[in-house]
Amino acid sequence: LLAVSEELCEAELSALKFLSREQLPSRRLEGARSAHELFEALEERGVLGAGDLSFLRELLLRIGRLDLLAAPLGAGREQVERELRQRARVPPYRYLLFQLSEDVTNDELMSFKLLLDGTLPRSKLAPETTMLDIFIEMEKKGLLGKDNLSMLKSLCEKVNISLWNRIEEGLNRFGQEEMLITEEERGSTGGPERQLALPVAPEFPGSHNYSSQLEAYKMTSRPCGVCLILNNHNFAKAREGVLEPKYLRDRNGTDVDAAALRSVFSKLHFRVEEYRDLTAEEIRKTVNLFRCEDHEDKDCFVCCILSHGKKGIIYGVDGQEVPIRELTTSFTVRNCHSLAGKPKVFFIQACQGDAFHKGVSIEADAGEQDASGAGDTRFQLDCIPAEADFLLGMATLQNYVSYRSPREGTWYIQALCQHLESRCPRGENVVSILTAVNREVSRKTGERNAEKQMPQPIFTLQKQLIFPVN
Repeated sequence: LLAVSEELCEAELSALKFLSREQLPSRRLEGARSAHELFEALEERGVLGAGDLSFLRELLLRIGRLDLLAAPLGAGREQVERELRQRARVPPYRYLLFQLSEDVTNDELMSFKLLLDGTLPRSKLAPETTMLDIFIEMEKKGLLGKDNLSMLKSLCEKVNISLWNRIEEGLNRFGQEEMLITEEERGSTGGPERQLALPVAPEFPGSHNYSSQLEAYKMTSRPCGVCLILNNHNFAKAREGVLEPKYLRDRNGTDVDAAALRSVFSKLHFRVEEYRDLTAEEIRKTVNLFRCEDHEDKDCFVCCILSHGKKGIIYGVDGQEVPIRELTTSFTVRNCHSLAGKPKVFFIQACQGDAFHKGVSIEADAGEQDASGAGDTRFQLDCIPAEADFLLGMATLQNYVSYRSPREGTWYIQALCQHLESRCPRGENVVSILTAVNREVSRKTGERNAEKQMPQPIFTLQKQLIFPVN
C-alpha cells in the first residue's frame, strides 16, 4: 500500500477519494491528505485489507493506473475485470461523473462555475476548484445524486449538451434508464422517492465486456514497433527556390509537438525515431529506409508527419511536394511484407487547404493558395491504400487549414497526445480516442477571427487498435 501511495499524484488522490464516497463518510475523506491516509481509512472501514485488495484494484483500474496493478500489486487487467463482473463497489453513477470530470475542458469548467455562482458559495468556486470538487459540493447540498440528475442535465445543456449525452448513454448502457427521471417528473407522479438498485458488475468503457465484441490487434511485443517522426521546421530552402518560390514560414512550435509525441509513444513502448528538416527527396528516402526494415518481431508501425501541406500532399523544407498517398502506400503488403496484418498508423499535422491565416499567436500550416477542388472528398479517401489495417489521422479536413501556436504547438497534435496519454491506460481503442480529439479540437476557437478546425480520421482497420501501457 505504501508503494502504491507513493506513485499517486494529488489529482489521482482526489479521484480515488471521489470514487470512494460510498465507502467512507465525507469528513473522513476530507481528512485524508495523502493516499496513505486514505488507505488507512479504508482499512479501518473493512473495505481494504491484507486478504482483500479488490477495491484498491478496482480504483486503480477506474483511474487508468494499470501500471500499478502489475507492480506492485501483481494483478492483470483481466483479473480485475473478472472481479468487477462478480462485485463492483464503485456505482455506475459515480464512475460516470468521474468520466465527465475527465472530459470537461478548462473553458467548460469555467462555464459551470459561472452558472453555479449564487447556488454554491463563491469560496467553493475558486480558480483551483475542480469539476470533482463541484460535484461533491452539489451532492452535499442535495443538488446531485444517483436519482437526482435534473440540475446536472440543465447545466450540461447550457455548457455543452454532448456532456449530458455521454452521461445518458452511460446510464442506458448500465441499464439505469430509471435514473433519468428528473425531480419534476417524480413530483408529477406524486409517488414516493424510489431507491434504485445499482447493478453489481457494470460494464464501462474499456472493460472486457464492453470491448470484447471486436477482436483487438496483438500489441505485446517490446518494443511494440517504430514511431517515426518527420519534423519539418526550417523552410528557408523553400523561400530561396528559383523555379517555383513558395513563401512557407518556419513552423515555430513544431518542436513542442515533437516532444509531446516522443513522450507519449515512448510510454506506449514504441521505439521513437525523429528526423528533422527533410527535403521532399529526403522524406522519400527516410520512409523507404523504414519500409525496408524488418518489422517481423513488431506489432505496429506509426508515422507522425509535422510539416506544411495542401490538399493531399505535404511539403519538404525545399518546398517540393510529396503525396501523402505515396508515403502510406510504401507500407502495403506488397511493399512491406513484414507489416502484413499489422496496423499502420499515420498522423498528419499539415494544412490540407488553401487558406493562409496571418496571425501572431496562431498560424496556419499552409502553403500558397489553391482553391481548386473544394469539397472533393475523393482526395481524402485516396490518401490511404485500398487495403486493410491502415489508419490515417488528419489534423484537418481537405481544403482547410490547421492551426499552430508558436509557443504551445498545434491544436491537433497537442490534443492527440493528451488524449492518448490519459485514455490509453483505460484501454480505450484509438478510433474512439480520435473521436474525442475531434470533439476537443472542433470546439477550439482562434483568438483573432474565430478560426475553427475539424480533424478527420480515415481508416481501414479490421480490429480494435489499443495501445497498452503495460
